[in-house]
Amino acid sequence: MKSDVIQIEPNGAGIERALAETQRAADFRGLCAKDRLRLQLLAEEMTGMLRTITGQTQYRYWVESEEMHFSLHLMTRIQVDPEMREALLKTSTSGRNAAAKGFMGRLKDIFLRFGEAADAGAFATEYGYGYVGVVGYDASVDMSPNAMLYGWSMSAYRSAIEEHQNDEPEKWDELEKSITAKLADEVKIFIRGNSVEMVIEKAF
Repeated sequence: MKSDVIQIEPNGAGIERALAETQRAADFRGLCAKDRLRLQLLAEEMTGMLRTITGQTQYRYWVESEEMHFSLHLMTRIQVDPEMREALLKTSTSGRNAAAKGFMGRLKDIFLRFGEAADAGAFATEYGYGYVGVVGYDASVDMSPNAMLYGWSMSAYRSAIEEHQNDEPEKWDELEKSITAKLADEVKIFIRGNSVEMVIEKAF
């Protein structure tokens, strides 16, 4: 089951409709009140991230569900060509946005930087967070190397940060305190065609 696709404007218009669509998806699958709240919190975290993004970018939001497995989708078109992306990355000596704070701040930064990429080959850059690899397959393409979706996943990030938490304690602390990291089963960010997409997965 796929919900209606909600367009979210740069000024935030559409966010309330997106949250209402999430509730309808929860009701359709008969989630209990506690699980509806958890799904709603994830949707609020995802759409709330957009309130801090400047610019004139439009987004599309929808919910997919199969039995009691839900995925929240946020997609926008890629904005920047490779030359512009390289110039943006040079604004920080580490190749990342050092101002990104908190787990959702890092998700927003990765999401935006993936939107600066022109193709999957741009993922060679670590964005300061690394852990970029195959996160799935594009079902619209045959199961060939071209069908692989390269991107970032929370599970790979969590494993790496846990292994090196003594070296980067602030990132482990962010994970421990994050609502999204606690509630979501998985978060993925990847390029699909000429768009960048974030998916939050949760099974009840």
